[in-house]
Amino acid sequence: MAAGPPVMEALGRLWQVEAPLGSGSSAAVYQARCLGDPRAPPAAVKEFLPAASGRGSPGEGGGADYGFRKEREALEELRGHRNIVTLYGVFTNCASAKGPSYCLLLELLDVSVSELLVHSSQHGCSMWVTQHCARDILEALAFLHHKGYVHADLKPRNILWSPEEECFKLIDFGLSFKEGNQDVKYIQTDGYRAPEAELQNYLSKAGVQGGTECTSAVDLWSLGIVLLEMFSGMKLKHIVQSQEWRVNNSAIIDHIFASKSVVNSAIPAYHLRDLLKSMLHDDQEKRATATKALCSPFFSIPFAPHIEDLVMLPTPVLRLLNILSDNSLYCEEEFEDIMDDIREECCKYGQIVSLFVPKENPGKGHVFVEYANAVNSKAAQRALTGKRFDGKFVVATFYPLSAYKRGYLYQTLF
Repeated sequence: MAAGPPVMEALGRLWQVEAPLGSGSSAAVYQARCLGDPRAPPAAVKEFLPAASGRGSPGEGGGADYGFRKEREALEELRGHRNIVTLYGVFTNCASAKGPSYCLLLELLDVSVSELLVHSSQHGCSMWVTQHCARDILEALAFLHHKGYVHADLKPRNILWSPEEECFKLIDFGLSFKEGNQDVKYIQTDGYRAPEAELQNYLSKAGVQGGTECTSAVDLWSLGIVLLEMFSGMKLKHIVQSQEWRVNNSAIIDHIFASKSVVNSAIPAYHLRDLLKSMLHDDQEKRATATKALCSPFFSIPFAPHIEDLVMLPTPVLRLLNILSDNSLYCEEEFEDIMDDIREECCKYGQIVSLFVPKENPGKGHVFVEYANAVNSKAAQRALTGKRFDGKFVVATFYPLSAYKRGYLYQTLF
């Protein structure tokens, strides 16, 4: 795609390729926007590279055409679930310099759990984010497992945040298969691979035929490792591949939780620990299902987001701090003048749906700006952060639209 024109036709519209988002051995992903319709949201284009066509056999998961068909079929059958990336449509890019290539037009998502882990490597993710991710992805797994699918490549890079729907979504179904019909032998990624998949891969490399096929339980193992990394702030690849882990992973999980300082009561951490142990059972028959995991008491505990969460996870609502003093809050004339200035400045970045300033705690003096979409709020956040307003430096974070609509203001943890 890079060698050809940066414009392609898809679903009766022209799409301008704006930026690369990632690439693998058989596909590349780009951000694109619709030309001629400024109201259309940007999208992601996953192009299956023609040069990769024919590599390997279908049973080995090779071939871009085969990968395209697999992912298309899975996404079409799983379409409509809130926590699974939405497929808008499919098309052929005839402008590719290497020949026609198959493409998926997908909803554009934002920050990945992999990126969140980079930013939280010293202290781990907040319980709010960890619980949010756990619930969202377990909901996705419960749905796709009910449909008979195994994702087979669950890892931090394949869990992305949706700014518009304020939830985490599962992406990349290139290795997925129907349970009982496993057509890909080498599944999952190092560090997130279940013991039974590890054994299957070893036997396949050794040329040993037969053995049992992997089940949906492999996805629960992978998610358990992801959540343990989010809680601990550590990459666990070397730990989960160690002999100590194989002998007694429960003791290692206990050690991680015992050594991690947890804000607020330790009881929620124990609930999370027990949940992860149930997902990381060596015996796949004893491993918790996604539906059972969702019944954990961990999900009944309310958490508040940290300030880092509201900086990292975009939403359509922007929260501006360090703008209004107590005097300006209660002087009606001065307050109206400042609000007019704020509204004028914020309108530069997109359509404003509502603007609200609480005059009592929690949230006293914070300015909440609801935009028509998260694209506008992200532009405003980038432009306004650190900007001087009335002699003060502005701090701009995002804020959950769902909480804002309910009139619920978090006492945010810093």
